[in-house]
Amino acid sequence: MNINAIREQFPILHQEINGHPLVYLDSAASSQKPRSVIDAVNRYYELDNANVHRGVHTLGSRATDAFEGARAKVAAFLNAETPEQIIFTRGTTTALNLVASSYARAVCGEGDEIVITPMEHHSNLIPWQQVAKATGATLKYIPLQPDGTISIDDVESTITPNTKVVSITHVSNVLGVVNPIKEIAAIAHRNGAVIVVDGAQSTPHKRVDVRDLNVDFYAFSGHKMCAPTGIGALYGKKALLNKMEPIEFGGEMIDFVDLYESTWKEIPYRFEGGTPIIAGAVGLGAAIDFLESIGMDEIDRHEKKLTAYAYDKLSTIEGIEIYGPKTDRVGLLTFNLGDVHPHDVATVLDSKGIAVRAGHHCCQPLMRWLNVSATARASFYLYNTEDEIDRLADALIQTKEFFGHGIE
Repeated sequence: MNINAIREQFPILHQEINGHPLVYLDSAASSQKPRSVIDAVNRYYELDNANVHRGVHTLGSRATDAFEGARAKVAAFLNAETPEQIIFTRGTTTALNLVASSYARAVCGEGDEIVITPMEHHSNLIPWQQVAKATGATLKYIPLQPDGTISIDDVESTITPNTKVVSITHVSNVLGVVNPIKEIAAIAHRNGAVIVVDGAQSTPHKRVDVRDLNVDFYAFSGHKMCAPTGIGALYGKKALLNKMEPIEFGGEMIDFVDLYESTWKEIPYRFEGGTPIIAGAVGLGAAIDFLESIGMDEIDRHEKKLTAYAYDKLSTIEGIEIYGPKTDRVGLLTFNLGDVHPHDVATVLDSKGIAVRAGHHCCQPLMRWLNVSATARASFYLYNTEDEIDRLADALIQTKEFFGHGIE
């Protein structure tokens, strides 16, 4: 990877914040966008703007081709069998809610189990709480090890023949843990359950092969992988998608409408009622082209090296506590700096041009498991450098000194 050439493609990185060159370390919340993605969205609005699947005019045909071309790119990116298995959504949250509301509510009942973990983002926790309340199913949690990982033995003992759904994050947005999805999928299937995967923090950073993992559903967001906000996708196995009923009704998801009855289109269109996020899909397709031009394996290697460097660098700061395992993690470090509140840490860092996240990261149960109310988080992506990690470490030392001793 030519990191300087990559950084040149991100216009937003070349600015000063509070008198300092910007160091953007919040990609786990939302990544920055390369020029090629920005140009693709602009080009759609300037030249091809029209609704899809409706008009027979040239603009409508070009818009439809771009929209469906993006679907095909997503399918190839995940190694799905066919583009029809890709449903465009607003993001991971919408995709997970679709599975919970359409699939799980239909198959779960009294005596059934839904299995998740305490590390789940609220988007992969609250929908399952609601399914359990609505159906009478029991919500169960795979326990965490002291370092935040999960053990296969615990997976085996938690999933039973009564389990209908296992839903788990591929990568924790707090701990950086990479969960053994392929092994968990095998255990789920052996017990007759389906597995749903929250891929929000994995898809941007590592190669994902849904067929090799043998997952039943896989959800991700575009805005964390260089695409625009408001676009994401759900992958599902055909047999499952074909059994699911839509949860939104309106234009373009129908086959036939009568006064008292209606029928639905085939997948994926039955789940995409109304005018879709066309420009977002175009941008997602351009983002996939951009990432693949660099190579997902190259991105993975760069981030692993950067994360290891950051872990070693920050670990030397007296009083810092870093959460999650040292190795086998994706590019983020969540930490607390002594008794300094994470919001104060983030505010001081921002004064030095460094953007990090502070708060509970939409993981309040995990915060309670860690016995903290909030943390700070520095997250890395393909455009970050070791020099930026050095600036972060220096700024954290200054923050600690400021709150510990004050300054003249």
